[in-house]
Amino acid sequence: MHNNLGLLLAKRAFLNPDREAYVDSHSDLRLTFAELNARCNRLANALRASGVRPGERVGLLLMNSAEFIEAFFALAKIGAVVVPLNWRLMADELEFILADSGTRWLIFGEEFLDNVAELYRRGDKTEIQHWLQVCGKQEIAPFAQSYQAFRDAAVDAEPEPAGRDDDMLYIMYTSGTTGLPKGVVHTHGTAIWGVLTIAATIEYREGDRYLAALPMFHVGALTPLAVNVYRGVTSVVMRAFDPRLAWQLIEREQITAGLMVPAMLNFMLQSGGHQRCDFSALRWIMTGAAPVPVALTLKYAELGIGVLQVYGLTESCGPACVMDSEHALARPESTGKAFFHTEVRVVGEDGTPCAPGVPGEVVVRGAHVMREYWNRPQATAETLKDGWLYTGDVAVMDEDGFVAIQDRMKDMIISGGENVYPAEIEGVLSAHPQIVEAAVIGQASDKWGESPLAVVVRGDDSLTAEDVLAYCHDRLAGYKRPQAVEFVDEIPRNPSGKILKRVLREQYPGPAPR
Repeated sequence: MHNNLGLLLAKRAFLNPDREAYVDSHSDLRLTFAELNARCNRLANALRASGVRPGERVGLLLMNSAEFIEAFFALAKIGAVVVPLNWRLMADELEFILADSGTRWLIFGEEFLDNVAELYRRGDKTEIQHWLQVCGKQEIAPFAQSYQAFRDAAVDAEPEPAGRDDDMLYIMYTSGTTGLPKGVVHTHGTAIWGVLTIAATIEYREGDRYLAALPMFHVGALTPLAVNVYRGVTSVVMRAFDPRLAWQLIEREQITAGLMVPAMLNFMLQSGGHQRCDFSALRWIMTGAAPVPVALTLKYAELGIGVLQVYGLTESCGPACVMDSEHALARPESTGKAFFHTEVRVVGEDGTPCAPGVPGEVVVRGAHVMREYWNRPQATAETLKDGWLYTGDVAVMDEDGFVAIQDRMKDMIISGGENVYPAEIEGVLSAHPQIVEAAVIGQASDKWGESPLAVVVRGDDSLTAEDVLAYCHDRLAGYKRPQAVEFVDEIPRNPSGKILKRVLREQYPGPAPR
């Protein structure tokens, strides 16, 4: 078999041509697998006829849409390389990624015309020579072509596939929480193994309907959408996340499964939509990309909805560990065991496995791990060692192989010589009935070296810093307790839901109170 990820869609369209493949949350668009594949083929043939060759990079600056998913599979079929672009970025940030990746074609939504026009005016700052605009209400930019007209002028015959195995499929840039983003290179082989790994581990059923709410430029959306094609699952896609709409879609579309980051799940509870909508079809929601508060898992369990913690990375094409429904309530602090086709260890500084219960760095091995960081040989060598992906995350593993993520190694606070993991404190704070969400960082301390600072979004203006500190006093050891509290309206996060600790450290540099 030709190991080209794009052929997963062709095969599913052959097996289940009339099954619903794609439902758009913000329009009446519904596509069967045959219809989605035909659109994909027309685009693939148009791009090939216009000179796009295997290995050529094509940027996608699109909201969640049928155009995004059809472009992804079309480019895969002809062996071109997808560069998914975070649409929250500004022109300078986009310029860096486009230049770094050597992107020559850009497919963009009209929502981003201002930024794209700025990129066009910068001329040779990037290598882009072809601009395709997905049109709606606005006129076509003078430098661009209509994406729809370009696609629909071509035939929908299945193109001869190009690209396979170790050939590049996409370059996905990390969020840059600690510096300039790095391009994670995944191949057809690593991406297909990512699909197989999830499909072999997670409980999918015939007729499942999956709510996709994460942005498609994120691996937490792109890999599950490919899994849905492989398994014949209907993808109900939110153009952009809205907590009230999420509950409405769960009822209207009879959603059975999905994936949300913890912040999304929290917002959904706050919206109160579960009190008005029928969610009886919903079996489980996977959640990850940030530590999952135990209180959140328990609140959803009370509704009869399984929350399955998943731990993964862009570098692993998504999967690393996942908690099954059997153990989710018994071990709500754990992110479960390694996925099928995946090995996970917790190791010390010398790379040897830690004893059960001893914190160490998480390392991951599997055929779905990235090939490299694009143009970053030193970063690649630091991250991929002896076949293992070094994640930079701290965890403990118990005797049975269950993993509990404690924090990022770079976010760990050393207070009085003791290691303090912000995620543990954040979990305690999140259980406070008047706290909407919280983040913890370290501040320089003359006395302790570092001391924890709690940054809190409160749900009740009557909550004081003294109340928060008193709450922690009875629940945390002395060296773990926050020494100060700052109240904010919103905690900064990247598109995958991870708290931007770097931003908070810039906002609250300290020093800690004496």
